[in-house]
Amino acid sequence: MKPIFFICSECIVFISKMASSATSEKSDQRRKQVMLGTLPNDFLRVVPTQSQSQEESDRAAAMHLQHQMIAQAQQNVGRLQMTVVSAVLNKNYGMTRMDPYVRVRLGHHIYETQTDVNGAKNPRWNKTFQVYHLPKGVNTIHIEIYDERTLTDDELVAWVNLPIPEVIFQGETVDEWYSLSGKLGEGQEGTVNIVMSYTIYLQTAPLPHSLGPVMMVPPGAYTYPGYTSVPVYTLPPTQQLPASTPSPPQAISEQDLKQVVEMFPSVDAEVVKSVLEASRGNKEVAINSLLQMQDS
Repeated sequence: MKPIFFICSECIVFISKMASSATSEKSDQRRKQVMLGTLPNDFLRVVPTQSQSQEESDRAAAMHLQHQMIAQAQQNVGRLQMTVVSAVLNKNYGMTRMDPYVRVRLGHHIYETQTDVNGAKNPRWNKTFQVYHLPKGVNTIHIEIYDERTLTDDELVAWVNLPIPEVIFQGETVDEWYSLSGKLGEGQEGTVNIVMSYTIYLQTAPLPHSLGPVMMVPPGAYTYPGYTSVPVYTLPPTQQLPASTPSPPQAISEQDLKQVVEMFPSVDAEVVKSVLEASRGNKEVAINSLLQMQDS
């Protein structure tokens, strides 16, 4: 015979209250775990490591540099030609003689003429400077005349801050005498003869993809503490064109070679010739390549 259990109504009520109380406590605990209000900025976000942050920063810098190179390749290239001809000075500052030379400051670039030995108050230089990539925002040329000394420091004799004439950018040549300042006073040291012109070369050859990849520092190049290796980022691969028979190289005339060599006096003539041959005789392409070589 199976046992029979009898539960009174009061027990049922008691058990029901106990279950309700336990459920209420669980609900309160769950409510305390819920976050109310505005979510924080890093909610459900993975915080990048220092290495990942450095890599992303270097990649952004590389892409910014790539865009600058592309924009520069699409601009016109200009050449400022400036000739320091001669000067007429009002005083000889040398003890026995005066050996003047000129120092020209254009932005961060500094150029100097040869010394006119015993030029005294009427020195002549006839020195021509070729300035490529005129710095942005630079519109003044600082000209200083020094007396070269043997036993003591060279003495600054005269100077002038010369604004670059706007007319030269319109194709005109300016040949003027400018007043010099110095110990005798403002504009009282004499005059200097400067000739300036500006020539524009159109960029036609380089395409954006021809600039090549932006190279970051390869892993293992440096081992000093705290350095994080950075991968090399390159431009996306371009569509391959069908192979075609290369055109024969154009003959390089002596006149073209001489003209390009004169434009780049600091570059060896053999290097200029090699660049011309690689450019298949195209002077504009060769000039662009030589400018990039000097900037690198």
